Amino acid sequence: MNILLLRPVMEYAEDIWAFRREFLENSTDEDMGGCGKLKECSSAEEWLAQVEALTNPETCPEGMVTADTYIAVRSCDNKIVGITDIRHNLNTPVLREWGGHIGYCVRPDERRKGYAKEMLRLNLDNGRRLGLKRVMISCNVNNIASERTILANGGVFERETEDGSGHRIKLYWIEL
Repeated sequence: MNILLLRPVMEYAEDIWAFRREFLENSTDEDMGGCGKLKECSSAEEWLAQVEALTNPETCPEGMVTADTYIAVRSCDNKIVGITDIRHNLNTPVLREWGGHIGYCVRPDERRKGYAKEMLRLNLDNGRRLGLKRVMISCNVNNIASERTILANGGVFERETEDGSGHRIKLYWIEL
């Protein structure tokens, strides 16, 4: 399994939209963590513009933090297998309380293949490049696969909390 984390660009617009469609068709009750507002966007182009705006403090929307979003592309066939982001800080109540620095989402038909674990590992390297000393990452209490991904990458459990929708969330820290 060889994947690359790449900045999303128009070249991948069709596959980004297919990723969104497959996710919504197969995982209606799941959040698209790490995908920004892909779920709400009306086109891949709209999402690409939003993702780009988050990269720069001057264009980052008020109430949000600067972040880098990556598509996880499988080297052998150039298919997007996941999307992940890393927020540069936790300077909003949502991120500080339960959102964390990193989110990730694996395409439904590509799960249980180790992609989430590798995406998180690669994104931790991005955190190091940003100068972060540790990152907070969270998962729903019933998302055993995500919890295993976090633990496999050095996650240390801190506490359980509740998100804004009443879901129970586990918070972990990973030292960089």
